[in-house]
Amino acid sequence: MSVLIVEDKDSLRRMLRKTLEAEGHEIEEASDGAQAIEMLEARRFSLVLTDLRLPKADGLAVLQAALAADPEQPVIVMTAYGTVELAVEAMKVGACDFLAKPVDPDHLVLLVSRVARQDRLQRENEVLREALGDRVGGPTIIGESELLKTALQEVSKVAATDATVLLLGESGTGKELFARSVHHHSPRHDQPFVAINCAAIPDTLLENELFGHEKGAYTGASSRKAGRFELAEGGTLFLDEIGDIAASVQAKLLRVLQEKSFERVGGTRTLEVDVRIVTATNRDLAKEVAAGRFREDLYYRLSVFPLEIPSLARRREDIPLLASHFLSKFSRQLGRPGLKLSDGALECLEAHHWPGNVRELENAIERAAILADSPTLEADDFMLAERSGPNRDRIRDLVDFDGPLQEVASRAASLVEELKIQDALQEREGNKTKAAELLGVSYKTLLNKMRDLGLK
Repeated sequence: MSVLIVEDKDSLRRMLRKTLEAEGHEIEEASDGAQAIEMLEARRFSLVLTDLRLPKADGLAVLQAALAADPEQPVIVMTAYGTVELAVEAMKVGACDFLAKPVDPDHLVLLVSRVARQDRLQRENEVLREALGDRVGGPTIIGESELLKTALQEVSKVAATDATVLLLGESGTGKELFARSVHHHSPRHDQPFVAINCAAIPDTLLENELFGHEKGAYTGASSRKAGRFELAEGGTLFLDEIGDIAASVQAKLLRVLQEKSFERVGGTRTLEVDVRIVTATNRDLAKEVAAGRFREDLYYRLSVFPLEIPSLARRREDIPLLASHFLSKFSRQLGRPGLKLSDGALECLEAHHWPGNVRELENAIERAAILADSPTLEADDFMLAERSGPNRDRIRDLVDFDGPLQEVASRAASLVEELKIQDALQEREGNKTKAAELLGVSYKTLLNKMRDLGLK
């Protein structure tokens, strides 16, 4: 927590600094009221600790300057014996508490800890009011596939650092869940986690949501509003769909990452912020940079630690576990105990390509749990669009579509040849002569094809 100590006596100021630094607080000092007022106009502090009797400007002036800069900025005033009436006046003006001199270090630590706790609770309450629902404990990520285990191992390693994380993956893979996991396993886990979907907010409003605004910044701004960066102070800010933000917001976001400071919309004061950034996108940001739609310098700032979240189609072995988890969840929510999947239903789920990934699977389970007449869900209870025929997304997973038509067609043909040869060899138990007969080609042609495709 950042604390401004305003005290003209050097010895007392040093004692206050030493005591609070030992508790892990960041300390700034002012030796007179005028200096303190100037510092308060430049930045916001988590707490102002000021004497009432000061040269150049008294403690009440410092208090008024702090509250003028930010009405939510807590101020503790220090007063000597015999000037309690001044402390009472300061409390009426807006001080949150007072500290009697000579200062008891234990009492000082207690008061400051109380302010820190109240400040954190206030920010967390603001976050919770905007959230769809409370989330208790760490996120649950279901699966035992090697791809998922690798991703979770990377989460565990990067969580211990303050590195900026870029989560990559298709829509519905659970990128916010992974972002929450990074936060939960980090040293910031007891601080706020704030999420914002950049694609869901118009460009004209996104800057206001991120950085907040001052009173009177625009028509309708009747009071000051803290932005998501302020709400996430000390914690983690998750920027989902980062590839969709406008160029003007990209520039301001880059500045925050570089300088750890920003101004509210309509404001002139620079606010410092300590926030860990996690972003996510389903776009290829490197291609967006090449096309001139995304800043290259911002891309490199965001992609310090890129982490790919595997699609559900690439970890099919996790489908039974996920299906069981979601079925248990909706059995409780719908008041339908004993719901289970038939073998046919499970085969149907495992065969589906899941272009919507885990989100699509969850929705499919919920819909089937609502519609099913029997406690045992059958394949027909799952109204999955893909039943037969080629699937465009599945083909795109297997074939690189970049490049001219002839190159893409050649890659697709090679893939078909490889799969066809592998099937023939498996059916003929590795006998190349019999596999060639099955394929309708000569033995030499089969060997040449296998060599070109890198098959053994």
